[in-house]
Amino acid sequence: MIDAPALFDAFGPLDLAALALLFGGWARMEALVRPKPGKTPATAEIMARWRARWFAQTALRENRIMDAQLVGSLRSGVAFFISGALLALGGAIALIGQADRVASVAVDLAGAETAPSAIWTLKLLLVIAVLAVAFLHFVWSHRIFGYCEVMVGAIPPHDDPEAPRVAARAARMNVLAARSFNRGLRAIYFALAALAWLLGPVALALASALTLWMLYRREFLSDTRRAALED
Repeated sequence: MIDAPALFDAFGPLDLAALALLFGGWARMEALVRPKPGKTPATAEIMARWRARWFAQTALRENRIMDAQLVGSLRSGVAFFISGALLALGGAIALIGQADRVASVAVDLAGAETAPSAIWTLKLLLVIAVLAVAFLHFVWSHRIFGYCEVMVGAIPPHDDPEAPRVAARAARMNVLAARSFNRGLRAIYFALAALAWLLGPVALALASALTLWMLYRREFLSDTRRAALED
């Protein structure tokens, strides 16, 4: 039987600080990219405007085969990430049964201190939990893109006065699907950072800080953002 108090006592202040940085950085990133009036928009939110423009053009088109294919292509891309996240989950779960070997590799790579196998199991469970969050976001994104496909099919003919209104609702559905997908991507980034905990709390803190900076740069300082903003 696992002695829970003793198990958590095995994690020192550095471990707790590194975990706080991981989850705090993740929560901060989610808050930064969330759309809010008067706030500098992230790349994903700038692309949401382009999605709105796309569907505004969809309402004007007589033939919408291309639009249906584009939404289907986006949905296929999400399906790829669902498969990848599921494989990663399976691999991480399989590692739980090899916690002692994982510990041996961590000791060899970073000179980490030896610890009970339950400690390594908890570290792997953190990775699994973050990967599970990513998987669920991808699944929901895939479902919403499916709704969007239905709504594209429901847009009236281009000369119908209802066409722009229905197209705008389909655009909104597309944006929601993209937001869920982006949340899944960010969870994947932080799952990789959580994996660094196997090498120790310092590695986890460094990986968390690097992940936060990388995501911030791509959302607010990248060439991609500048290109999306250009007139």
